[in-house]
Amino acid sequence: MSQNNQLKIDLQVYRHSTAHIMAAAVLNLFPDVKLGIGPATEDGFYYDFDIQHPLSPEDLQLIEAEMLKIIKRKVPFQHENVSKEVARALLEKAKQDYKLELLNDISENEVTIYRNAEFFDLCRGPHIESTGDIVAFKIIKVAGAYWRGNESNKMLQRIYGTAFFTKKELDDYLYMLEEAKKRDHRKLGKELDLFSFQEEGPGFVFWHPKGMSLYNKILDYWKQVHKKYDYEEIRTPIILHENLWHQSGHWDNYRENMYFVTIDDQSYAIKPMNCPGGILVYKNANHSYKELPIKLAELGLVHRHERSGVLHGLFRVRQFTQDDAHIYCEPSQIEDEIINIISLVEEIYTTFDFKNYDVELSTRPAKSIGSDEVWSKAEVALQNALSRKNIKFKINAGDGAFYGPKIDFHVKDCLGRSWQCGTIQLDFSMPERFDLTFVGQDGNKHRPVMIHRAILGSIERFIGILIEHYAGAFPLWLAPVQVLIIPIGERHNEYAAELVAFLKENNVAVKLDSRNEKMGYKIREAEVKKIPYMLVVGDKEMETRSVSIRSKKKGNIEIMNINEMLNKFSLAINNKLDE
Repeated sequence: MSQNNQLKIDLQVYRHSTAHIMAAAVLNLFPDVKLGIGPATEDGFYYDFDIQHPLSPEDLQLIEAEMLKIIKRKVPFQHENVSKEVARALLEKAKQDYKLELLNDISENEVTIYRNAEFFDLCRGPHIESTGDIVAFKIIKVAGAYWRGNESNKMLQRIYGTAFFTKKELDDYLYMLEEAKKRDHRKLGKELDLFSFQEEGPGFVFWHPKGMSLYNKILDYWKQVHKKYDYEEIRTPIILHENLWHQSGHWDNYRENMYFVTIDDQSYAIKPMNCPGGILVYKNANHSYKELPIKLAELGLVHRHERSGVLHGLFRVRQFTQDDAHIYCEPSQIEDEIINIISLVEEIYTTFDFKNYDVELSTRPAKSIGSDEVWSKAEVALQNALSRKNIKFKINAGDGAFYGPKIDFHVKDCLGRSWQCGTIQLDFSMPERFDLTFVGQDGNKHRPVMIHRAILGSIERFIGILIEHYAGAFPLWLAPVQVLIIPIGERHNEYAAELVAFLKENNVAVKLDSRNEKMGYKIREAEVKKIPYMLVVGDKEMETRSVSIRSKKKGNIEIMNINEMLNKFSLAINNKLDE
């Protein structure tokens, strides 16, 4: 494809066209196949098929080969505007039942069909000019998918693929996928003995001792930095009365994702969000303008009913801890408070080695509450705060929450993948619903603005992201086991045990490996477990009260006395350095 032609083609159009080519190839190979849908996605495309036998890796290779034949033929994409009756006749003749179902949902009397030689598809388009415009593509995998995402419908086979304008872009993407497989947090979580999932609790994480060590290190740091930014920590109940969820609006808008329990013949809900409980804490006392802003933070355990088909390791679970905070302030304080939150976000993300992130500002949607004046002031305040922090941002027009505009943070990991973590949301609805007030300078009651914000989001999901970002090789301050002591011989065990006690007293997570195994085996095993440092001790070290330090990252060995060693570790741990 020429560069000029490439510039004219949108990547989504390019990928959607490749999905059509894949559907044509599958139909050529399996004439009785029933076609589902085949959209472009952020990373590529997919197409759903109803095929009688499970597709094998060999089948996928055949499909790729057939796609190449279609591409080499340079078949033009042609569209036709036809009546629904004509489209129905074509689809009935082709016995494409799923397409007929989609056709019945279309209200217009005229529809668009796209053709590639013998292949045709019910599609609005647009598409590229010719199959010959496709330069680089790859089928990635096949997975199950319910028709139209409904578990009561038949399970189809979804073939995922991707396409790029150049072979280099494709190769880079495929390399990233291979790296992602190696870093899969589910695989590493098992290998490093961090967590597990059990049949007795699908979607609920079982944290193992090393996983809890990692979890607690994150929470300890979170509490430390929030105290620095003048947040006060609260904790609210997991189970709250049904009436609260009616008042908050969750009953009407989120009930299908909630769990319920009956207590003393009264209906209660297990909280899916922390906001209503936090509001009750604010409302428990009268407040003056002199107190504002009031910043209440909560590491709140929430439960949300997720369908079994969407559960995915730590990324999608049914129970998780949300790092929420709610700020109650005057409208005039919004801009400064947003700046403070952004500073906190920057500090936390930098500490976790997320130096690159994208920021989006979402504005008023069509369905919303509040006056135009209030929304305008809120959106301007968010824009001003981002500008004052010199942060580039993208505006998502009309994508705000119904109760207020918001800022979202998308962090990029070491593979360049984007993860939506942090969010800052202005809320005019909850203060109205719960009649929140403060006494102003004029002695009258006024309505505060409520700012919702999360920085890590779900702690469980964030740990999954961290595992993949670091490939399980955490920096010293986060590592569940920071130091492993390896005595060379049995006569060195007593000195090694003394070192263990010394390091534990100084808050270093240390383990002792005194097994009767070869030194090389112990070192290799420690490296597989991704322990940052190994301390090897023998006669010389015992005599001089020193240690031989081996770094997993650098692979070098330094000899230090025990006080120098402790200073080295303490400096890295206390300052969150990437040793």
